[in-house]
Parts: sequence; C-alpha cells; structure tokens
Amino acid sequence: MSLLYHKIIRITMTNKIDDLDLNIIRELRRDARQSYRDLAEKLNVAEGTIYNRLHKLQEMNVLKRFMVDVDFSKLGYDLTAIIGLKVEGGHLPEIEGEISKGRNVSAVYDVTGEYDAIVVAKFRNREELNNFVKKILSMPHIKRTYTMVVLNVVKEIHGVEL
Repeated sequence: MSLLYHKIIRITMTNKIDDLDLNIIRELRRDARQSYRDLAEKLNVAEGTIYNRLHKLQEMNVLKRFMVDVDFSKLGYDLTAIIGLKVEGGHLPEIEGEISKGRNVSAVYDVTGEYDAIVVAKFRNREELNNFVKKILSMPHIKRTYTMVVLNVVKEIHGVEL
C-alpha cells in the first residue's frame, strides 16, 4: 500500500476520539498529576498507550493545557463580577481581545441577546472592580456595560462532566 494511504489512515485514526480517550480525560480532570503508570493501571492499558493517546489529544488541541483548580477566594479574590458589554458594530473582536488580556479576567464570551459579550472576572475588592469597569467604559466603541456581582458561588468548574 502507498505511503499516502498509510498517512491518511494514520490521520483518520489519530483524529478520532474514542471511549479510552474520554476515560483518560475523565481521569485527568479528577487528578491531572497522575502518572502514566497510574492512568494505565486504572484504565487497564499499556503505559505507552497512555503516552500516545495524551500526545494525540494535545496535537488535536483537545487537551490545551493542564491547570490547577484554585480557590481564588483563599487568595483574596473574594469578588466575582459578570459584566455584559454593548459594543459598536464591527469592533467586538478587538474589544474582546483587549479585555481578555486583563489579569483578572477568567472568561470572555460572544453572546446572543441584549449584550454583545460577557466578561467574567475576579477582584480583591470593590475598588479593583470599579477601576476595571471604568477602564472598559473608557475604551472606544463601548456603548455601555452592565455589571452583576456574584453573591454566592454554588458551582464553579470549567467544562462539563464527560
């Protein structure tokens, strides 16, 4: 068989997510510090298989990075704000890009409905929040903002249960 055929088969196989890939992701979401050996034992596969699957998932950008789950309130970030933005037409991508650079910003979403974008950010105090909102309002092409402050966090994880 031709080299091209083998390359096509390899690409097709490597771009498919199967149950083992999902199980690896589930395990890593529980504890991303697990070793290849521990994952292999839990999932009853060879350690090399774990290595190859993780490499494939990273190449496909399914696994973008490994993160630590931090309780930011214990680091002084007691205030979470959800900010709706109204932006003049055509300028949304540049505004979102600029806002997403903020060190307090954890999410920026394009949305449908009354607002063009939603920003989620964490702050140590009202003054930091106030300065952040004023900075946004001073940006060209921002029509208005609508800020909501989170009173209680009932659930805060990134992603969904697989």
